[in-house]
Amino acid sequence: MDIKTIKTIESATEKSLSSFAKLTLSLLFLLAVFLWTYSSHGTVPDNTFLIIGAIFGAYMALNIGANDVANNVGPAVGAKALTLTGAIIIAAIFESAGAIIAGGDVVNTIKSGIIDPALISDTNSFIWAMTAGLLAAAIWLNFATSIGAPVSTTHSIVGGVMGAGIASAGFAILNWGSLAEIASSWVISPVLGGIVAAAFLFFIKKQIIFRENMLEQANKFVPYLIAIMTWAFTTYLILKGLKQLINIGFWGASFIGILFAVVSYFLMKRYVSQTSKNLTNDRASINTLFTIPLIFGAALLSFAHGANDVSNAIGPLAAINDAIVNSGGTAGVSASIPFWIMLVGAIGIVIGLVLYGPRLIKTVGTEITELDQMRAFSVAIATAVTVIFASQLGLPVSSTHIAIGGVFGVGFLREAIDITEKKFVQDIREKFKKHKKDLERSQQELAKLEAVKDKTKNTYIKIVDLFKKIDDIEAQVKQEKKDFKKAKGAKYVKRDAVKRIIAAWLITVPTSALLAAGIYYMIKGIVAV
Repeated sequence: MDIKTIKTIESATEKSLSSFAKLTLSLLFLLAVFLWTYSSHGTVPDNTFLIIGAIFGAYMALNIGANDVANNVGPAVGAKALTLTGAIIIAAIFESAGAIIAGGDVVNTIKSGIIDPALISDTNSFIWAMTAGLLAAAIWLNFATSIGAPVSTTHSIVGGVMGAGIASAGFAILNWGSLAEIASSWVISPVLGGIVAAAFLFFIKKQIIFRENMLEQANKFVPYLIAIMTWAFTTYLILKGLKQLINIGFWGASFIGILFAVVSYFLMKRYVSQTSKNLTNDRASINTLFTIPLIFGAALLSFAHGANDVSNAIGPLAAINDAIVNSGGTAGVSASIPFWIMLVGAIGIVIGLVLYGPRLIKTVGTEITELDQMRAFSVAIATAVTVIFASQLGLPVSSTHIAIGGVFGVGFLREAIDITEKKFVQDIREKFKKHKKDLERSQQELAKLEAVKDKTKNTYIKIVDLFKKIDDIEAQVKQEKKDFKKAKGAKYVKRDAVKRIIAAWLITVPTSALLAAGIYYMIKGIVAV
């Protein structure tokens, strides 16, 4: 889907659903959460912060849906494997299913052990800290979405909890080892994602696209590529999406993944063989073979994301609920999740996706680099493979950064090896040389005619014709210089988008932390009064 098409869709959407209407629907959802929490917990002592925390948790879920889900479906939309409407429907179904079915009975509310909650001796301070962390992370995500920057929701909530924790108990509360891991993930995640995605795309180009008989090569290699994808997504889903339902380690999950991969290999071998009979030997036809795997990939990534990242919205809320309803205090870092809290997270993600998700889907799918099916396939498989192996190696990674890094990777690979661009540059160079020689010859001929003392009518006519010819050639040379400069400097990755996204990544944790600290002190001041 090109930018023009998406702008047309957005324009139509704006006409049918204005910004005011979107805001109204969002506020109605927050109001519904408020009414439910108040009516169901009205008799609970000190329930004010539970109600406030539920509203902030719902607000955070809205922003997760608006920002983070784009990484799962954006590449498929950009590659035209899915329409924008189809992507939203698939993501909504599988995100909510993942959040409700596999969101987990226990969520670590202090992500990555970022603080030691035992150092917050006062229960009220702990509740204020969780409330401040939630609101700060949600505000930052809201801002990032408004400028079209896909950021890590995990890093947002980590920064929020960290800042509120420091405000409540000082720097001694921090786990510096976890902070170092988070900082290193800013580099490790996008670099690994980019390298793996570029490697898969390079393999596809080298073994299929750059060969004379592309269909024959596709019959040979596409089933293997889909089998690898099946293994990666099955393993990823078991380890990340279903970890709260079934406790299976890497080797067990990998073995199950291999079984599914073998089945998918034979199914895809037959499918590619039958489909290729109706295809032509060109790149566009090869691209169509990756459409169905991309749709499945977007669905599975959405399910795993819903199961894994819903905790960023409801984890701190569960801690607040535990501290208030069960007098859980601050000692525990885990809290059981009531079903109503799971619903708040799941419904909030879906509403945020439907109302505000298209903006970030457009950013991921079209504004970084142009994607087709094979490029989007490379990004999707890179996300799953990188998360799996990085987790096993103990490397701190962010799935958001990996997915965006994958988009960067395929774009930069295009810049490095795109033969069409190189041929275009070479053609312009040859034309430039030819016209330059014509210009020199014409100028020499003109000089000879002008040197003639007794010019005839014929001589003057030739001089005028040569002047006109020289003007035409100079105009052509001037235009070719512009074309050459433009072609030689062609960029397949939009630098402005890259700079904006990386800048947002770098300031996510500190910005969320500063916001949370300020909100904590504000809450403390208000309550004290």
